[in-house]
Amino acid sequence: MNKLLAALIATLFATAAFAQTAPATEAVVKAQASAQKDVNKAAASEAKVDAKADANVAKAEMKADEKKADAHHKANKTKAKAHDKVVNADAEDKLKAEAKADKTDAKADAKATKTAVKANAKVAKEKVEASADKALAATKTVEAKAKADAEVKAAVAK
Repeated sequence: MNKLLAALIATLFATAAFAQTAPATEAVVKAQASAQKDVNKAAASEAKVDAKADANVAKAEMKADEKKADAHHKANKTKAKAHDKVVNADAEDKLKAEAKADKTDAKADAKATKTAVKANAKVAKEKVEASADKALAATKTVEAKAKADAEVKAAVAK
């Protein structure tokens, strides 16, 4: 902790000393303005990428929720039909109809679960892609800041 604090203080003094000794010539001012413009452009681009990635994730989650709801609705409808057949079955065929209804229930539940798993996998994939897009955009912003700093230093050195 002490080393970190010492490094931060040393950086602060070095920055302050550099700022005091750097002459504000026209070239330096132009370089700073250009650098700030590039950094602002990169930051705006990053924000745009972040917003688009978040929108894509939200859209994927919405689709997944719709698919899961549809699958559960279909499963419940299938189960209801099977149980109606049990209710309408003769007394001697009731056990057979109940067994068939149980089998239909299990099949419908499995199908709904399978659909939900696939939908969740698509959402997870979209989240990973969004995270990668955001990381790349952040990297471009950091790169723009580093280039801007280098340009300003080069202008000061002239």
